[in-house]
Amino acid sequence: MAGNRPKKSADPVTQPALADFKVGVDNVIFSVDTAQNRLLALLVMRQEEPFLGQWCLPGTLVRQGESLEDAAYRILAEKIRVKNLYLEQLYTFGEPGRDPRESPDSYGVRYLSVSYFALVRFEDAELIANGVSGIAWYPLEQAPQLAFDHNQILKYGYQRLRNKLEYSPVAFEVLPDVFTLNDLYQLYTTVLGENFSDYSNFRSRLLKLGFLHDTGIKVSRGAGRPASLYRFDANAFTPFKDKPLVFI
Repeated sequence: MAGNRPKKSADPVTQPALADFKVGVDNVIFSVDTAQNRLLALLVMRQEEPFLGQWCLPGTLVRQGESLEDAAYRILAEKIRVKNLYLEQLYTFGEPGRDPRESPDSYGVRYLSVSYFALVRFEDAELIANGVSGIAWYPLEQAPQLAFDHNQILKYGYQRLRNKLEYSPVAFEVLPDVFTLNDLYQLYTTVLGENFSDYSNFRSRLLKLGFLHDTGIKVSRGAGRPASLYRFDANAFTPFKDKPLVFI
């Protein structure tokens, strides 16, 4: 009987094709010019389409057999010479359509950006202009419209930098081996703004934590009283490493 015939199964739901990815690395490289109280970001001008002649973050596509971190260090080495450097992975940006080279059909190549952020000493950083018509430090508040979604990456990197300063010793990665507390305070105020803490509270809190070593050496700068030189004691900081420490 017709009523006993097995029902035909419904057509399987068509699944989207798997994406074919190219992976790039984009570096948000910050530096602090404490002499002029400026937080700077390194930008380069694109030499090819898309966005020919437009400013962007230093970046590269990852090569065969190359790790993400190696690619990040490679692009750093191609753009800047510096001794003291702090680098860490930031975030992966992969929204469809973030790169105009992506094809609108489901079989097109997608472009992912694994971003890193770096903090370098401004005084020691030497920019490399080989083969680049434009490379410059831009004050963060004066950053132009960047290629791709790099303004978003830059904003995300700035927020990460602010957070790192609040709970980690990242500042000591880029300070000289010995420094005054005012040097340290100037770095913090440049990144976080002048109203984050007054100097006396900042000084008192950090000295109580016990990982700044007074070298016993004083330095004179201008007409003020000589200032003590301190050194960051990594061993003394070890007990704080996995605690929710707040510096400020």
